[in-house]
Amino acid sequence: MSVVSVAREAYEAALPALGASLVGGLLAGVVLGGMRAELRAVEGLLVLVPALLATRGNVYGSFGARLSTGLHQGLIEPRVEVGDERLRGAAAAALGNGILASVVAAVAVFFILTVLGDAVAPLASLVAISFIAGLLSGIALTVVVVGVVFTGYRRGHNPDTLVGPVVTTTGDVFGIAFLLLSVRFVLALGGGG
Repeated sequence: MSVVSVAREAYEAALPALGASLVGGLLAGVVLGGMRAELRAVEGLLVLVPALLATRGNVYGSFGARLSTGLHQGLIEPRVEVGDERLRGAAAAALGNGILASVVAAVAVFFILTVLGDAVAPLASLVAISFIAGLLSGIALTVVVVGVVFTGYRRGHNPDTLVGPVVTTTGDVFGIAFLLLSVRFVLALGGGG
């Protein structure tokens, strides 16, 4: 196989996912741009946004890579079965890690901004926002990653090629959307600051 044919095959496999990633990133940016009121209402939230989005990519990218490796090694089958302990364990670990990383990011933002003397929302508000956004986006990302990896594998695509762009896109879109939802929920309960 020539270098040109290998490069062409890689681009053909990756371009649709990268195109979707571009559109998803723009959509997430539009939602973030519309969050001006929420960003002003919850001081420190703007500092938290990149940490939360990076967490989604790191945790669920690792989850997708783990699934892909399991498929390539024949350790898991490309279908969802309730009794599949490997799949359940990997999904639970990803969800738990995503929520934990979200909460740790909120605590870190609170203490860093406090030490710097910047205005910051109460710790309970930041943690609640991060927890809710982490839980909701984690559930959505788990479903999307499993679906895309398994469907891609069954259709003859290399799931390793799909995982990065799909996780980035869905992490940004769902991450921002559920962050907005969680901020509004916490503000409605009287949080913020």
